[in-house]
Amino acid sequence: MLWRHVLGFFIHPLREWEAVRAENVSTGRIVRHISILGAIPVVSGYLGTTEFGWQIGTAETVRLTHFSAGIISLLYYAVIFCAVFSVGWMIHWMGRTYGATQTLTRCIVLAAYIPVPLFLVGVAQLYPALWFNLLIGIPATTYTVFLLYVGIPIMMDIPAERGFLFASAVLAFGLVGLVGVLAATVILWSLGAGPVFTS
Repeated sequence: MLWRHVLGFFIHPLREWEAVRAENVSTGRIVRHISILGAIPVVSGYLGTTEFGWQIGTAETVRLTHFSAGIISLLYYAVIFCAVFSVGWMIHWMGRTYGATQTLTRCIVLAAYIPVPLFLVGVAQLYPALWFNLLIGIPATTYTVFLLYVGIPIMMDIPAERGFLFASAVLAFGLVGLVGVLAATVILWSLGAGPVFTS
């Protein structure tokens, strides 16, 4: 079921959102969904930073220690879960403003399926070069935004015009959350909790 939806979002996204809306998805099932897809970037990032590493110019290959990468990976996985549930809660909370009164579960389902392209391209983190991940990540981010704008009106059962405004508000919340995560990362690193590199 999960992989059918994943494929459907790339082949016929409108129809797939309607199929998701018609299902009675439980919270447990959506947690399994996040667990599986969210593990793709986490595991890829762990392997990429410990086994393959990256180079800056002609310098030696840089790698993280397994312990350091493991801690970062666990935090990364936790952030993915927090992000999905926070966005789902925010969609539910903002719903009344836009005339949508859907259940919290449906809003979390929506938030869990929106980032499918980002989860899948997380495999690119096996090669953790910044230029490569940007090259792969920008189109995936664009398609994720597309899924957001298409999915909000269908899942929340509101007109497309109101859905556009709703989706824009959700996107703004997501960007603010991203900035918050980046700021927290910088603070943690400045306190000495940064990555540890192999010698």
